[in-house]
Amino acid sequence: MSYRTLMLAQQDGMCLLTLNRPDKRNAISYELIDEMIAALDAVKNSGSQILILTGAGNTFCSGMDLENLKAITSRTTEENIKDSETMAQMFRAIYDFPKPTIAAVNGPAIAGGCGIATLCDFTVASTEAKFGYSEVRIGFLPAIVSAWLVRQIGDKAARHLLLTGNIISAEEALVLGLVTEVIEHGRLLERAREIAVQLLKNSPTSLRETKRLLNSYARRDLEWQVDLAVEASAAIRTTADFREGISSFLEKRKPKWGGDSITVPPK
Repeated sequence: MSYRTLMLAQQDGMCLLTLNRPDKRNAISYELIDEMIAALDAVKNSGSQILILTGAGNTFCSGMDLENLKAITSRTTEENIKDSETMAQMFRAIYDFPKPTIAAVNGPAIAGGCGIATLCDFTVASTEAKFGYSEVRIGFLPAIVSAWLVRQIGDKAARHLLLTGNIISAEEALVLGLVTEVIEHGRLLERAREIAVQLLKNSPTSLRETKRLLNSYARRDLEWQVDLAVEASAAIRTTADFREGISSFLEKRKPKWGGDSITVPPK
């Protein structure tokens, strides 16, 4: 299969999957989501045993594509739910991928891009990488990734990141537990491959079953939490604050928040 938003290269038992929209800072488009899901399925069924995920250019992934965000403001509730479910499907596909995954974060990983980077088994960050969930700055909601984030760094730290929208350095992300290690920029892919070589020495059956076991511990809670997050993500798109946040961002002005509210039914 050929890809328009990704590059896929396989060699020596490992696969390098590159987000390939450098002119858009590797932003997440609907096309990229579809291709990511397809590429993960292809690698799962290939002879490669380790997946390395990185970004082309100077950015790992800047989050949702601006044109897609703009289109969201005019979508129906049903369309918003479907969009949210598709995003959740991509995150689940990364988290549940049966083979070891290594994110080589070469630059900023923001919002959904931060989710892609930190849902991998290993997250190796360049000294030039940055991380954060900036959704609240544009009236959006970092809903779907929050289910995993709380497990990764704890409730208090997750609240700080998600409510402030702060962008943090690779070193700060390492302290929080979002990152496995920080490496100088020029050695990033080399280090990712070193980890892959180490993993290739292990039994692929053992690696697969270890991942399956670890993921099973949280599966029941994650299922309903992600379902709830999908509803919340779809619901906030109907608010005036979301429309104002997107408009002000695109128009490069300060937002004028109204503070309207939504109700998401409890699970």
